Amino acid sequence: MYDPKSPKAGEFISHEEVLQTLAYAEENKNNIPLIDEILEKARTKKGLSHREAAVLLDCDIPEKNEEIFRLAKQIKRELYGNRIVMFAPLYLSNYCINGCVYCPYHLKNKNITRKKMTREEVQREVVALQDMGHKRLAIEAGEDPKNNPIEYILDCIDAIYQVKHKNGAIRRVNVNIAATTVEDYRRLKDAGIGTYILFQETYHKDSYEKLHPTGPKHDYAWHTEAMDRAMEGGIDDVGLGVLFGLELYRYEFAALLMHGEHLEAAYGVGPHTISVPRIRPADDVDPGTFDNGIDDDIFAKLVACIRLSVPYTGMIVSTRESKECREKVLDLGISQISGASKTSVGGYCEPEKEEENSEQFDTSDKRTLDEIVHWLMGMGHIPSFCTACYREGRTGDRFMSLAKSGQIQNCCHPNALITLKEYLEDYASPETKKRGEEMIRSQLVNIPRLKTREKVEAYLDEIVEGERDFRF
Repeated sequence: MYDPKSPKAGEFISHEEVLQTLAYAEENKNNIPLIDEILEKARTKKGLSHREAAVLLDCDIPEKNEEIFRLAKQIKRELYGNRIVMFAPLYLSNYCINGCVYCPYHLKNKNITRKKMTREEVQREVVALQDMGHKRLAIEAGEDPKNNPIEYILDCIDAIYQVKHKNGAIRRVNVNIAATTVEDYRRLKDAGIGTYILFQETYHKDSYEKLHPTGPKHDYAWHTEAMDRAMEGGIDDVGLGVLFGLELYRYEFAALLMHGEHLEAAYGVGPHTISVPRIRPADDVDPGTFDNGIDDDIFAKLVACIRLSVPYTGMIVSTRESKECREKVLDLGISQISGASKTSVGGYCEPEKEEENSEQFDTSDKRTLDEIVHWLMGMGHIPSFCTACYREGRTGDRFMSLAKSGQIQNCCHPNALITLKEYLEDYASPETKKRGEEMIRSQLVNIPRLKTREKVEAYLDEIVEGERDFRF
């Protein structure tokens, strides 16, 4: 039944294939010659199959695990340098008709305050986000055809792109909304979105249906095949993810990679990003209900093994995770993080009143964006607010071809420095600005082409004079 090219969810995510993969990994987890062979393949940066990756994840030989982590760090640095892309979520509405038992937005929850922002309220939130320094948003909304139809989402996207406040502008809107039709994906593409993101939650079909007892999300195939419809609708940057803690993590890991293999086999380009959220406390949701939670060490190994498996795919970790956890996984494969996130509807302009609660989940990392930028630079990472690839048409297979040839580095590093300079001039605290200026000076020498370096230096001078939005 397993067929990575099949359009059917039950065939490209074959339950039997996952079980056979887990058995194969268990059988070979101490097979040193095979592990060495897999690691040697990973060093070529051409990726691993889900079976090969599952063997590495199961491996419990300490020295081999150390090698897995070293190689993940090496590949992350070689492909992504020391850049970390910044973004923030923007929750538009928490009206939802689904019955997801792990999400406080579920229809039967009468404790949560239901909210839906107007166009004007969306724009006020955008101003608040721009005043922090954000340039990239991921919009979120519950599934409710009456309150959150596609027309509402499209109007919100337009509202976001229309806001130009001081030197602020949102240059890329990614979209995380429920599975929809090919026609709706075409409309999202025409609206100028970046990546379409949809978390699978769990790939285990029986568990999925129990966790989604009511509502349109109950349909496993409709949800799992959403990326195929998005691709058909012209969206060539899609983002996968599972909610770790709902099911056994080994199962989710293998199936997640199989989903990526399906996109590569069927459309010639794998996922643009993979997110790795873990379940968090929320109103009317007790994570203790789910006995599949994973600790920070397992989480770190998941990140490392995903990086070896899909070296050119971006990896995202949100403020669900603590500062300490995020610090641990940044070097292992993470390329994007959120900062100063609010998971409530309308939470950026002003804090929610005590009697209100519209959050989707509790965040662990509650620092300001300036604090996170300062922290990243202190560890040698360049906080990047770049959105150039999408705006220059470097998406889908074009992006992947540039990434695999190494040519993308000629754009990414300069763009990171340019957008960091904008942040320093417009939003940074004095301490962060000082550290940032030192970082830019030290990182200019890492631009290999002299002409490119001279152009970046000229752009930096023009940014000081008030010009904005340069890009390679």
